[in-house]
Amino acid sequence: MNYKTPDSLKVLLFSRYDPLGASSRIRSYQYLPALKKSGIDVTPLPLFDRRYLTRLYAGRRDLSGIGTAYLRRIFQLIRRPAAGWDLVWIEKELLPWLPSWIESWMRNPKIPYLVDYDDAIFHRYDLNRLLPVRWLLGRKIDRVMENARLVIAGNRYLADRALRAGAGRVEILPTVIDLSRYPVAPVSAHRPFTIGWIGSPTTAVYLKQVEPAMVEFCRKHDARLVVVGAGNPELSPEIPLDSRPWSEAGEAAVIARFDVGIMPLPDTPWTRGKCGYKLIQYMGCARPVIASGVSADLDIIQVGETGFLADSTEEWIDRLNILYNNRKLGRDMGKKGREVVASRYSLQVTAPRLVSLLLRAGQIEYQGMN
Repeated sequence: MNYKTPDSLKVLLFSRYDPLGASSRIRSYQYLPALKKSGIDVTPLPLFDRRYLTRLYAGRRDLSGIGTAYLRRIFQLIRRPAAGWDLVWIEKELLPWLPSWIESWMRNPKIPYLVDYDDAIFHRYDLNRLLPVRWLLGRKIDRVMENARLVIAGNRYLADRALRAGAGRVEILPTVIDLSRYPVAPVSAHRPFTIGWIGSPTTAVYLKQVEPAMVEFCRKHDARLVVVGAGNPELSPEIPLDSRPWSEAGEAAVIARFDVGIMPLPDTPWTRGKCGYKLIQYMGCARPVIASGVSADLDIIQVGETGFLADSTEEWIDRLNILYNNRKLGRDMGKKGREVVASRYSLQVTAPRLVSLLLRAGQIEYQGMN
């Protein structure tokens, strides 16, 4: 096989969002400087723009924005002929809720494509309550995976689905943080014990799972719940709640004021596709964590060393009590968690691996990063 030189690899990235969208920001955009340094020229073309996301996070439906986004993506496909690129990088799918014939079209000019998943989006189709959706789209993502040169999955649950779909090559690449953006700050002992959560209005619903535990724990202790990016979650007024807006520049500083970071999730087919990004952020700031025993959480948390797992209300209260009564344990867990992130869940570790995966998918030999 004749390989090209690395500086000739041109990649067309069909991302779901622009960098404001968390999944696109952490699965692709944060890698672009490292890819460029390694000779990979990536041209990103988002489906949904910043205006759409701003309205979405504000809780407003934007049907006109969706229509504009679909037209934009169609024009992107028309104006960007496959012959001009060595590799197409697709986040999830090209056009949601439409059959896989568009991804199949990408194969006609014989351009290889890879797909990346950090959510179980196949369950939007194969477990949909509407029979026509299940019939028309139930195997859509399986077909996309099967025809891809490479499937990159954020956890084992997603990777197993790709293998069952018949994907020729599947690699697990966890969701990670740029550790340089998460400095470690000491925990203050002169303020209320702070339980922290970070996310978006669409995922804030999972806080309801721990609402009884928060009520009970905060009633007995000098404690509060700080939520970041949740908007105005509907939680009991008995919980001392501090809701703060999210910003990329300020998220690490807010997390640094947590005493413990939490990630409650129900155990459902959809949540098994979650990749534990919250936990990695908390641990990157050297904070102990408590999470439900679901999917990637089981791989990320070293129970008793970096945090705890909890499912029932009683277990959540028990784990919170342990950290409230033993602050040194929390500091030790935070220190260990930071070490785990540095070795397994940091951009500094995964960027060279992604470079290698892209170059191999584009059939270019990799000589290592300078």
